Amino acid sequence: MSALGPMKTRRAADFGRVGLLLGGASAEREVSLNGGAAVARSFSRSGIAFEQFDGAGGLFEAIAAGRIDRVFNLMHGPGGEDGAIQGALELMQVPITGSDVLGSALTMDKVRSKWIWEYLGIDTAPFRVVGPGDTDFAGLTAGLAWPLFVKPVDLGSSIGISRVTDPGELPAAVELARRYGSHVIVEQGISGGEYFAGIIGRTVLPLIRIETPRAFYDYQAKYESGDTRYFCPCGLDAKLEADLQAQSLQAFDALGASGWGRVDFILDEAGRAHFLEVNTAPGMTDHSLVPQAAAQIGVDFDELVWRILETSL
Repeated sequence: MSALGPMKTRRAADFGRVGLLLGGASAEREVSLNGGAAVARSFSRSGIAFEQFDGAGGLFEAIAAGRIDRVFNLMHGPGGEDGAIQGALELMQVPITGSDVLGSALTMDKVRSKWIWEYLGIDTAPFRVVGPGDTDFAGLTAGLAWPLFVKPVDLGSSIGISRVTDPGELPAAVELARRYGSHVIVEQGISGGEYFAGIIGRTVLPLIRIETPRAFYDYQAKYESGDTRYFCPCGLDAKLEADLQAQSLQAFDALGASGWGRVDFILDEAGRAHFLEVNTAPGMTDHSLVPQAAAQIGVDFDELVWRILETSL
């Protein structure tokens, strides 16, 4: 039996005709297109009938024409992961992979994610919010320890993120992040290892630890650099890893996420996890973390895609 337990179905026909949603207009478009191409090849190998859509417009037309029975969502960022497509398809009564409207909207908003975690006593790095008219960066960042990370509130793939080591760098970093949204989050850097917990159903995959020679795990380190090192097994003792997997599932559940996703956190030198964010439609490129972690327990890419599609059943 698979490490992920019994399948819901072994018949490709039970999925009907699948709409593979990718691309769109967000800054994460290229990552989505690359991952979508890999998923499309997997569908073909598994005999799954599908139609591919770059953005939601064509998908809605196909649904109206009765051609689509369910949607595999791999459209990253605003429109894809923020609850918008989830809400539209819920009204159309078309099932979609992954989280529902609430889980998608909460996880996409880094500020509200952290507010919920703080309320529930789940550790997350200290932070401040920079609004559209805020210019008193010194006042806003008072009490935070350097370095700081400046991020768009509702974007992934490390797009628009800066690592700032000096107050003089803050205005430019905030301006960069504001290109992708009106609100910006300034987060205290935590010294420690960066870990990732992939989740399929109720199973937390083996943790992945990364090392990069770059200042942090930015877009280039994720998708372009050949110098990033991935460790799975991650090197932690079994008891600590199991505890961190349980904490990751708790952080995932706290935001209403479901189906599949990835939880990112920093493990400090005292062995304490500080949660950064939850991704409800993680990347599926050859650099992506969830496929790497699944492979560690004997789940190949085609089974992983099948299992993700099963979250729509």
